[in-house]
Amino acid sequence: MKVAQSQPLLKNLPANKMPELRAIVNDLITHVTGTPAVEIMNSTPPGFVIPKEHLISVCHQLHQHSGTYFDMLSNVTGVDHGPETGTMEVLYHLYSIPFHASIVLKVILPREGGEIESLVPIWKSANWLEREVFDMFGIRFINHPDLRRILMPADWIGFPLRKDYHHEETYRGIKIDY
Repeated sequence: MKVAQSQPLLKNLPANKMPELRAIVNDLITHVTGTPAVEIMNSTPPGFVIPKEHLISVCHQLHQHSGTYFDMLSNVTGVDHGPETGTMEVLYHLYSIPFHASIVLKVILPREGGEIESLVPIWKSANWLEREVFDMFGIRFINHPDLRRILMPADWIGFPLRKDYHHEETYRGIKIDY
């Protein structure tokens, strides 16, 4: 993937350029979603809340835009807020190698039946990262090419990082000590 050469790339984006990148990302999200971007306050790296229905289009723009070129999805993680709140989050950590800059995108999902579009078509690294989130939290990634457990055995019951997860006493007839 080549970045358009018409605009110079900033190497090792200095701290005083972060507001510039933050503004570009903010404008891009606002343009794609049609609503003002929601920035996560006091977030390092800068973070933005994305509506789940706009995740693919926002990520595609962040990946392709010559002013951002987030060419690496370095991490995907889930957060369970518990049954009381009824929500979960998926956090995407993006990195731009040419700009030496990072951002985080947060998508809030309902706890029951939470599903979100897979980012594998944009970043191949999403494959195993999304499988880990599925395996630990039960969040489904729509159109994922191989959504199955990756850390737990295929016949494991439940999702271990959910707040209401109940530990099994045995697995295949073997007592589990915690």
